[in-house]
Amino acid sequence: MEKPAVGYVGVGLMGLPMLKRLVGLGYPVTAYDIVAQRNEAARAAGARTASSPAEAAAGAELVLLNLPTPAVVEAAALGENGVRSGIKAPQLVIDFSTIKPGTARELATKLRAATGAGWIDAPVSGGPPAAGDGTLTIMAGGEPEEIARARGLFADVGQRFTHLGPVGSGLAAKMINQLFVGCGHAVMAEAIALAESAGLDATRIPECLAGGLADSNLLQRFYPRMARREFAPQGYVRQLLKDLEMVHEFAGSFKTPAPMTAEAVSLYRMLAHLGHTELDTVALLKLYER
Repeated sequence: MEKPAVGYVGVGLMGLPMLKRLVGLGYPVTAYDIVAQRNEAARAAGARTASSPAEAAAGAELVLLNLPTPAVVEAAALGENGVRSGIKAPQLVIDFSTIKPGTARELATKLRAATGAGWIDAPVSGGPPAAGDGTLTIMAGGEPEEIARARGLFADVGQRFTHLGPVGSGLAAKMINQLFVGCGHAVMAEAIALAESAGLDATRIPECLAGGLADSNLLQRFYPRMARREFAPQGYVRQLLKDLEMVHEFAGSFKTPAPMTAEAVSLYRMLAHLGHTELDTVALLKLYER
């Protein structure tokens, strides 16, 4: 079965592995990134490259965004030479970025009013390895008929897909995901510091706790890298801090108490203040070594 043409805007840490997978599965992909080296990497992977988000989107059935901040998503979607300038109904934008649910709703409304094109928010969990091998967890918000049109692509890049409701719903679920992830990192850093203070080999804790109530994907995948001080980025401190600040603001909008999130935000702000924004999120352990 012929794969739909895809425009891909943002081929960085998460976007490039997903692009490579899509190209390998036979999707015709036209890519754009503001960083020249990333465009070169996309071209080397077999994608066409464009000079703007508008050019990447032109002629694509599905336009994928994978961008670092809400401001960048808005500029890529609605700014000068943005996606809005290159699409019209029935084209469909799928945003894999992590932005505020309210921002997604605003962008979707403006894009539909200007072009008739649809919008799905589809934030993911799993990191670059999962983006590359098609095992992402995807949480989505959008109109049912537009979700149905994108099901094939979601099946090709994810092992778990959940449609949670209208636009913004996927991002609301991503806020919950990031609450678990951010607070989990803080707990793991504290656990490693305590294990080492007690004279234990901290690297053996995942083996020791496997199958028990404390076991988790975080413990098995992230804790070992933290314990080994492997801080080369698979995700950035600046990104998790941005996400946690959004989670805290989201909770505040409902007046929902979120003291654990507030503590995680404070810890990651300290880590960023020390100049570690470009390290992996597991570098939080550095705070416990000072």
